[in-house]
Amino acid sequence: MTNQSATPHGYPEPHGYPAQEPHPIDGPGTSTGGFPIYAFRESLPGPEPEQGYPATPDYGLPGPDGRPGIPDSFGGAGVLGKHRNPFAVWLGLPLITLGVYYFVWVYRTNRELGEYDRRIQVNPALSLLAFLVGWLVLVPPFVAAWRLGTRTRTAQHAAGVPETNPVLAFVLFLIGFGPLFLQLELNRLWDRYPGAVEGQQVPLYR
Repeated sequence: MTNQSATPHGYPEPHGYPAQEPHPIDGPGTSTGGFPIYAFRESLPGPEPEQGYPATPDYGLPGPDGRPGIPDSFGGAGVLGKHRNPFAVWLGLPLITLGVYYFVWVYRTNRELGEYDRRIQVNPALSLLAFLVGWLVLVPPFVAAWRLGTRTRTAQHAAGVPETNPVLAFVLFLIGFGPLFLQLELNRLWDRYPGAVEGQQVPLYR
């Protein structure tokens, strides 16, 4: 019987073919089983394929208390506000709470707009006071209603959605339909981020 030398992979060496050392990443015990699978890629003509896929938008995760920390400087991101039922905001909850919810809505809406886009300058407590006791000097409630409409428009601009008309919002406030109209506009803003939840960090587009 002819004595045949073994190859580095453990198989007998066929006659006429000299033994070859294995590639450092392609030897016995590797997942390739001793066969250089990379040879297929290297033998293909043309440029190297692009690595990976384009990154998908990441809205981030809520913080421990439901809201992530606000960054120290504006970085093109904000906090998503709450999607509410416009008819509950306008009529249902104010009736149930004897009008108290209306003021809660004013405070929370102004706060959410400021958290969504830090370029929006707003003090929610002052806006609430303007509606609560501003009637004593008449002007503050009207100023607060106007500014709520302009803040909504500014936030919609940052989200890249069609912007509301603050004049229309102000007129509707005068006849009692302001919360209904603005909540519809705010929901359109929050719907810009499908799948995101209240308090989640989301990007600004403008």
